[in-house]
Amino acid sequence: MKSKWLFFGILNALFLLMSCSPSSDQSSCITQELNSNWQFSEAGKKDWHAASVPGCVHTDLLAHNIIEDPYYRLNEHDMQWIDKKDWVYQTTFSIDESMLNKDKVVLNFKGLDTYADVYLNETLILKADNMFRGWEVNCKEQLIKGKNKLRIYFHSPIKIGLDIYDNYPYIVQSSANDLAKIGKVPGEKWVSPHVRKAPYQFGWDWGPRLVTSGIWEPVLLQAWNKAHLMNIHTRQQTLTDDEAQLTSTFEIEANEAGPAQLSIMIDGKKMASQQVNLQAGRHTYDVDFTIEQPKRWWSNGLGEAYLYNLTGELNTSAGTESFVHTLGLRTIELVREEDTTGRSFYFKLNGHPVFMKGANYIPNDVFLDRVTPEKYEHIIKSAADCNFNMLRVWGGGIYEKEIFYNLCDKYGILIWQDFMFACNMYPGHPEFLESVKHEAEYNVRRLRNHPSIALWCGNNEILGAWFGWGWKEDNEKTQPQGAKAMWQAYKDIFLDILPRAVEANDPDRFYWASSPQAGDTIRTNKTDGDEHDWRIWFQDVPFITYHDGPARFVSEYGFQSFPELKTVKKYALPEDYNIHSEVMKSHQRSFIGNGTIKRYMDNYYRQPKDFESFLYVGLVLQAEGIRTGIEGHRINMPVTMGSLYWQLNDVWPVASWSSIDYYGNWKALQYFTRKAFAPVVAVPDTKTDDLLIYTVSDHLKNTDAKLEMKIMDFQGKQLWKQTSDVMVKANTSNVVFKQPLKQLLKNINTKEVLLSTRLLNGEKVLYATTSFFTEPKNLNLPRPEVKHTITPTDNGYAITLTTDVLAKNVYLSNDDAEGWFSDNYFDLLPGETCTIQFETNAPIDKVQSALLIRTIRDTY
Repeated sequence: MKSKWLFFGILNALFLLMSCSPSSDQSSCITQELNSNWQFSEAGKKDWHAASVPGCVHTDLLAHNIIEDPYYRLNEHDMQWIDKKDWVYQTTFSIDESMLNKDKVVLNFKGLDTYADVYLNETLILKADNMFRGWEVNCKEQLIKGKNKLRIYFHSPIKIGLDIYDNYPYIVQSSANDLAKIGKVPGEKWVSPHVRKAPYQFGWDWGPRLVTSGIWEPVLLQAWNKAHLMNIHTRQQTLTDDEAQLTSTFEIEANEAGPAQLSIMIDGKKMASQQVNLQAGRHTYDVDFTIEQPKRWWSNGLGEAYLYNLTGELNTSAGTESFVHTLGLRTIELVREEDTTGRSFYFKLNGHPVFMKGANYIPNDVFLDRVTPEKYEHIIKSAADCNFNMLRVWGGGIYEKEIFYNLCDKYGILIWQDFMFACNMYPGHPEFLESVKHEAEYNVRRLRNHPSIALWCGNNEILGAWFGWGWKEDNEKTQPQGAKAMWQAYKDIFLDILPRAVEANDPDRFYWASSPQAGDTIRTNKTDGDEHDWRIWFQDVPFITYHDGPARFVSEYGFQSFPELKTVKKYALPEDYNIHSEVMKSHQRSFIGNGTIKRYMDNYYRQPKDFESFLYVGLVLQAEGIRTGIEGHRINMPVTMGSLYWQLNDVWPVASWSSIDYYGNWKALQYFTRKAFAPVVAVPDTKTDDLLIYTVSDHLKNTDAKLEMKIMDFQGKQLWKQTSDVMVKANTSNVVFKQPLKQLLKNINTKEVLLSTRLLNGEKVLYATTSFFTEPKNLNLPRPEVKHTITPTDNGYAITLTTDVLAKNVYLSNDDAEGWFSDNYFDLLPGETCTIQFETNAPIDKVQSALLIRTIRDTY
C-alpha cells in the first residue's frame, strides 16, 4: 500500500508542479509551494490560529475546537453564522535572489473559495470571484528579497450573494435544494445561482448546508527565464493496430523571441525532437510523433486500461522545463443515429458499442480538504471491483482534483463530466458570462489529456426544470422580462460559451448541453437522448416498472436507504433512533424521504420489529429496487445502452440514495451492483405471465453456456429442474428460456419456493442468482440456523457459513472490528457452503465475540 501511494503522490505532484521544478541550475523555471505557516482569523478580530492549506474555514475552526463536529446530531444548524462572516488568511515566506533575478515571477493560486482579495506585501494583486478556476498573477514588482507577507481576505459568499440578489433586476430561479431557511439567510433568498462556488455546499436533498471559504487548492510561487512551458495537449490523429500517430501541442509563453528545442518522451524513450523559433508572448507549437504497435486503453471489463507516461520538454538557453501527463490511446464516440426505436444514444469505445454501467458521483465531503488519497482510491476501486465502467461527475459538485481522474484512468472508469451547473437558472450579465468562460476553458484544458473523459455535459436538469417543473410558466406570469432574460442566459451559457470552450480546447470530445435532454432545447423522451427516471421515487410505482420500456440511456434513477447502525451511531444517540426524531429528520434531506422509504418497505417487507431491523430491511429494499432497475436496463440492450444510478457516495452521514456511505462502508446496494453489473448475467423475470430468462453479455464474442434452473422449497427439496445449452450472444441481451408460469407452478405454493438460476461454462459458474415468485413479505420463511467457522488469513479472516434452511439476505456485521466483508446481504441455500473474507486488522477475539449474523427472518 505504501509503495502504491508513493507512486500516486509522485504522479500528482508532477501534475501539480506542471512544468516547473524546484530550484536547480538546469531548470529555467523554479517553484516554491506556499502551503505552510498559514494563520486565519475572523476579519477585524486578529484572533489568529494556525490554518491548514489547502483547507477551509470550517475545518480550521474544528481543528481548534472553536466549533463542534458539524455532522453530529443537529450541530449543522448552529454553524450557519460562519458563512456570514469575513475571514482572513495570511502567511509569510522568504525568497532569495535566484528567484528575484528571474525574468518573470508569478503567484499561482490553484483554487480560492470564493470571493478573495489577495494582498502581497499589503499591495492588492488579485480580486478572485470563482471557486472553479485557478488564478495566475504577475508579482515580481511586489516581491522583496527575504521575508514577504501574503494575505487573503475572504468575503462572506452569503453577503456578496445577497448584495447581488438585492440589486439584480429579476429573481433568478433556483430549486429548493438551496436550503436558505436552514442557512438563516435573510428573506430565505436563494443566492447560490449568483455565486460561482460548489452548489451542493448551499444544501441539497442529500446534503447539509455548510457554505465554506478558504484556500481549497495549493498556492505556488513560480519564476522563469526566457520562456515557460504552460501546457501540453496531446491529440491522437490516427490509431490502428500497427501505429498511433499523435500530435503534442506545446503552449509556451516566451518573454522574448528566440530558438528552442521541443522534445517528446514516452516512458522515458525519446520519440521526437525539433527546433523551433519562439515568438514573444503566448503561442502554440506542434510536435508530431508515432507509437508503433500501440496498446489501447480499454474501459473496465473489456481489457487493460493501458497508460503511457508522456513527458514534453522545452529546452532554451535558460535551461529545461518539462510537462508530464499520462496518455491513453483509444477512440471514443457518442453515437446518435436514427433507428427503428428513435435515435440511438450510446458510446463506442475502440470501435465497439459499450453498455455503460455505473453511478452518479458527488464530492466525498462538504469539506474537500478532508478527502484523503486513500478515500479517493477506495471509492474508485470499489466502483471498478463492482464492474462499473462509467461515473457521471454531477454538475452540482466540483470539477474534481487530479487524483480522481488519475484513478479513473488507472481503473478504466469512463467519465461523463458535467460542468458545474445544476437545478438553477443563472444570471446572464456580462461579468458572470465572462467568469463562466474562464472557468470552462480552465477546466477543459486541465482535464483534456485524461483518457477517462468521455463526454462534456453542460448542466444537470436545467432544461428539464425550465420546461417540466413549471419554471417557465411561473416566471412568465410573475416576471416576464426575467423569464426572457433567464432563457437567454441559458442559451448563452449552454449553447454558446461551454460548447465553444470544448471545441476550442478539446475538439475530439462530444458536448451534450443538458442532462437529461433529447437535444439542444428539446426535452428528454424515451426514444431519444438520456433520461432521469424518477418514477420509482416520486410516483410510488413498483420496482418492476424499471423493466417497462426504459430510455436509450438512463443517466439517473435511484432509491434511498439509511446507512447501517454503526454509521448512525457516529452521528446520533440512542434517543434519536426513530425516523421521526429531529436528528433523523435532519439527516434526511428529501422532503418525501422517510415516508417514501416506509411506504415501499410496507409494499415489499413485513413490519420490522425495531429500529436496527428497519435500517437493515431498508438497505435490502434499496438494493433490490436498484438491482431491478439495472437488470431492466440491461435486458433492454441494445435499445438501452446506459445505466447510471443515483448515487455512488455521500458527503456526510445521512439517509440518501448512495451505495457507499460517508465512512466508506458498502451498503447492500454496492454488493448487489457487483452482481447486477457482472460481465455476463442471467436475469429471471418472474413478474409476468411467463417465466423469462434473459442472458446479457458485455463480452465482444459469443459464449457457449449451460443454463440450469431449479425450483426448490426453503428446506432444499427440489421440485423442478431443467438444463439446456444456450448461446450467450456477444454484447447484447437475449431471451433463452420462456415457459408459462401457470404450467410451471401448478400445485406449487409460491410462498414457499425459490428459483435457483445458474449459467455455467464447463465447470465454471458464470452467474448464479436466486429469485422468488412473490414479494418477500408474502414468503413463509423458516427461521434458519446459520453456522459459521472463523479461520485467520493473511489479511483478516475467512468466515465459512452453512444453513439448514433458506437464509435470506444474510447480513454480517461487527461493531468492534473495523473491516470489510467480501460479500454481504446474500441468499444462502440449504446444503450450500459459503466462505466470506473479512478484511480487518482486529484480533480474533474481537472478531469472534462481536460477529453478528442476521437474516430477513430475524427482523419480525
